[in-house]
This record gives sequence, structure tokens and C-alpha cells, in this order.
Amino acid sequence: MPRWTQVKNLTSVAALRSHLEDLGVPIPLDDEVDPAGPLARSLAITDGSAGTYTAPNRWAVLPMEGWDGETDGRPSDLVRRRWDRFAASEAGLVWGEATAVRPDGRANPRQLVLDDTTVDDFAALRARLDPSQVTVLQLTHSGRYARPTAAGPAPKTVYQHPLLDARVASGPAEVLTDDEIDELVEQFIHRAVLAHQAGFDFVDIKACHGYLGHEFLSAVDRPGPYGGDLEGRTRFLQSIITGIRAKAPALGVAVRLSLFDFVPHTTGTGGVGTPEASGPYPLAFGGDGSGVGIDLTETHQMLDMLGELGVGLVCASAGSPYYAPHIQRPAYFPPSDGYQPPEDPLAGVARLVANTAEITRQHPNTTVVAAGLSYLQEWLPNAGQALVAHGTAHAVGLGRMILSYPQMPADVMAGRPLDRRLICRTFSDCTTAPRSGLVSGCYPLDDFYNQREERIQLAAFKKEARTRLR
Repeated sequence: MPRWTQVKNLTSVAALRSHLEDLGVPIPLDDEVDPAGPLARSLAITDGSAGTYTAPNRWAVLPMEGWDGETDGRPSDLVRRRWDRFAASEAGLVWGEATAVRPDGRANPRQLVLDDTTVDDFAALRARLDPSQVTVLQLTHSGRYARPTAAGPAPKTVYQHPLLDARVASGPAEVLTDDEIDELVEQFIHRAVLAHQAGFDFVDIKACHGYLGHEFLSAVDRPGPYGGDLEGRTRFLQSIITGIRAKAPALGVAVRLSLFDFVPHTTGTGGVGTPEASGPYPLAFGGDGSGVGIDLTETHQMLDMLGELGVGLVCASAGSPYYAPHIQRPAYFPPSDGYQPPEDPLAGVARLVANTAEITRQHPNTTVVAAGLSYLQEWLPNAGQALVAHGTAHAVGLGRMILSYPQMPADVMAGRPLDRRLICRTFSDCTTAPRSGLVSGCYPLDDFYNQREERIQLAAFKKEARTRLR
């Protein structure tokens, strides 16, 4: 089993830069971080319908799926605590967590749901943030990964997948009909109107990580209006955006997009991730057909289409945490249901950085938020400043890092030293806990979660996972 050098053992920018050179994977790094520099500068985000919003800085909280709401889809005290920490981060852009548009679209029984009965709760959630923070609410249907009740998976898919169907159901998954998709389009539009009513500046129509909006993009063999060529595969997204423009023209529309995808990976020799199938693989949007290569031709075409629809805000991601986590959120320690990384995780960060840079340069009218940077740990601000200064991203997004160290943006902009005790080391407990049915949170570094009784259960799950991966 490979033993990669951990970033925490690279004790200077020079050491990290040298290691990157040895790996042959470039990531831009500034030697010093200026508290009043590029990351502290305001960011104008222009939507073709809603106009321009100005974020006070270039830091962004990224959307994460919570496993700690109430069973009826309302925010709980745990959710409110997390959003209070989003406010304390002082990040200029808060991209609020994945929110299902209807109960059967939840990825877990405690995921938030926005509808007519919960809209006031979302308004109260928005009110916990600072008025200066530009806000996005991510709307989603979990599709293949829907698990709305404790009874287990209840997948709704766009097409039958030769590899993924067997992972989430005992038989062929239920494929949505065109009429059912038409109904879902209208529900997304209605929920976007509710998000605007609740005070959010943007909604994100999620198109990443293997969920329903992303799966449409690879539906090359689906017949009818929602599959086939790129026009058909983007029809779901286009229809929702067009409907939002008609019903809520003052609401901005954003998209979190998996720029590219890989063939599903599985645990191989020594617990290391390996492609589940070899040979041609046509089901990876943004892929080159090999299953492990990238071709952004259709990605650029889609971003052009989004630009024509007035979408001016995109968060760049990749792949799916369910079947290719090493390309989506590089980590040294895998989650309980994952695999050891088949490459130095820095290679995964560099891949995301390079492809984010490409779309940023080729789509100058789109504000692009970078993601997948938490593995850089204490050197994240050095890389983030370089990305923004070089024009290879407009804002720096924090996902896992926000759970352990929400004050990182505030500390950087105040010129305070980073608190190394709180820096995310990508232990993956924030994934292992929810996958095991526990509430989401950073158990290793956030004392609030470390003192909860779930910590004991989590330790047992991790021990079992380590045994499996040996």
C-alpha cells in the first residue's frame, strides 16, 4: 500500500513546493499571505437577470450535505450552530448546504427540505448570517443516492447504469419517466421562488457528485427529450433555469458543476482504489472516454450555455464522493466506505486546480469558485491567494475546513496566525459519521462533537473500516 507524504509534515512553503516538483504536479503558491491582499478584496458577482451582488471578500463557504436536520426537513439546533459558524467565518460568500426539493429526494433522513411548510425556517436560517454575506442555497434531488428514510436506499435514476445500479439497489433502479421529470422541474422552480422569499440571493441548481442533476449530463443512451446529445442532457437544467427566470427574475442562479468525472473506482489490492472496469467508458461527463482521462469540450459547451442563460456564478468540482472520491475531495485518510488514494492526494488537488483554471480563463464573464483545497491544510491560504492573484479562480471555497476551522478566513484577513489545532487533516470523519448514520460534524477537532456520545460509535466504525482496508 502506498504511503504518501502527509502535508502536515511539509513544514514550509518551500518544502511543499519542492514536494510538488518531485511529484510533477503544479499548484501555485505564494510565499507570504497578505491579510489585505487578493483574498480580502471584494468580489462582484453578476447574474444576467438579478444583477450584480458584491461579496466583501474572496472566501466562500461551500455547500455540504447535513445529516443533522429534523426528520420533517426543518433546521435543528445543530444546523443552526453550523450556520452561526458560517457567519463567524466572515467569508464573503456562503453557499448554503444541499437542500432537497422534496422528501423523496433526500440523501439521508435528516437532510433539509425546502417547501411551503419550511420556508419560514429557512428565512430564519438566512437571518443568522451577516447581511453583507452573499448567500446561495443549493437545491437538489439525490437521485441514485436518495435515502429519505431509515428503511434504506430508494434510488430514482435517469438511466440504468451498468456499474452503479448494483451498488445502491438489489435490482435495477427505478428510472424516472419524462412526465416525472417534467413534474420535478416545476418543483425545483417553485422551491427557488421560496428560497428567494426566504432572503437568499442565489439558488444553486446542483449538477455535481453523482446526484440527479449530474446524472443527466451522462445520459447518452437515454431516449427522449432528456437524454442523447448535449442539448437533451442539459434540458433538465436549462428548463429549471428558464422557469426561475420567469417566476423569480430578481433571484440569481448558480450551478455547482462536476467539471469532469471518472469511471467508478473500487477497493483493490492493499485497500487502494482501482477502476471498477477497464476499456471504453462513455458515461463520464467531461471525460475522454477512457474512464480515467479528461476532455472538457462538453464542459465548455455547457458553460457557454449557462452563460447564455445568464448564470454568472459556478462552483467547480469533480466526480462523486460515492464512486471516485479521490478526484473530488483529495484526502490522506479514506472514509469508512472508501479506499486508500491511488495517487498522492496533492495530485488530486492539482488536477482540480488546473481544470478550474481552464474554465476560469475561457469563461471570463463567469465567477468561478475553487474547491477541493482542504488537503493543502496550513498552506491553503498561500495557494488560494495565488489562485485569485493569477486569475485562475475568483474565490476560494472551504468545505471540510469550515467544519473544523470556520475562523480561518477571519484569521487570515486579520493577520492572525493560523490555529494549527483546528486545521482539517482530512481524517474523513465528517464523511464516516454520516455514512454510519450519525450526525455530521468534525469529531476529531471540534470539541463540541468530540464530547458527544456518537464519538464512541464513530471510533468503532473507524476500527472496522481500518480492518477492511488492510
